[in-house]
Amino acid sequence: MSNLTQHIPARSILIDLYRRMALIKLNDERFRAVIKSGKIVAPYYSPRGQEVIPAAISVNLSDADYICTIYRGIHDMLAKGLPSKLLWAEVAGKATGTCKGKGGPMHITHPATGVMVTTGIVGSSLPIANGLALATQIRGENRVTVAYFGDGASNIGAFHEALNMASIWKLPVVFVCQNNRYGEHTRYEVTTSARQIADRAIGYGMPGIRVDGNDPLAMYTQAKEAIDRARGGAGPTLIEAMTFRFHGHVFGDMDGYMHEGEKDEAMARDPVPAWRNWLLQNEHATESELQQLESALREEIEAAVQFALASPEPDLAELTTDVFAPGVAA
Repeated sequence: MSNLTQHIPARSILIDLYRRMALIKLNDERFRAVIKSGKIVAPYYSPRGQEVIPAAISVNLSDADYICTIYRGIHDMLAKGLPSKLLWAEVAGKATGTCKGKGGPMHITHPATGVMVTTGIVGSSLPIANGLALATQIRGENRVTVAYFGDGASNIGAFHEALNMASIWKLPVVFVCQNNRYGEHTRYEVTTSARQIADRAIGYGMPGIRVDGNDPLAMYTQAKEAIDRARGGAGPTLIEAMTFRFHGHVFGDMDGYMHEGEKDEAMARDPVPAWRNWLLQNEHATESELQQLESALREEIEAAVQFALASPEPDLAELTTDVFAPGVAA
């Protein structure tokens, strides 16, 4: 863990960080088990190993703040507060899901908790986040928008256009690159000439920060600074959070493109149990407290699974609804 002792937040925040991280970890384990069982058939992009980043971001956000995420974004949604039942029902394609089962795992939205879009188009979270941030700026709302994306997205035009626009207009947006070192099945250095993605912020006149995305204290400190900066009207920040995905690009990926032992080394440094141990060793929590918290999370997730499995399929009439705005003729 980090030595940033001067930046250790309140005990309630430290435990809340663990709660969000544990929720993501336990939820991921259950998703993989249920998909393996065949009870739910869906594409699944595991966020396992990347739990710290959205947990540290979201404890610094209000319920009114927005996030835009990508297909590997279930951890971002859970950390922001999207109800587990609605998430599971949407992934299962059920009528009770966030998008009535019509979006599936790659297109989840839930404005009530600020989860404004999940996109399957690489990099498109950035310009959409700009649009949301511009709208809040025009309306004079005290909202911050976070755009999550992967390292591969930093090489497309929308990344550069979004950073340039956000900087010019001083939009209240934070760009968070979850750099897990692979764009799909390709290593970072094969496709990206920049030594680090954070360096690209220099060209757009905004702070660019590279942080250990598996260190909750370091991640929390940098996230707070960037979010406070955006909320205060000083404009955007680019955060490059270094991490590692434990289960490949997509569910079933055999990771043959990785260097031997690379994944094992990363998993040996699993940030969730490491943070749990840090809380105990530094007397910020007791074993009993954490066990109770984990038990409650497992109950929540199991209730979500059963809710999704028991929920009805969408009616065929849903094929022609939500296509046009109410009152607009086809």
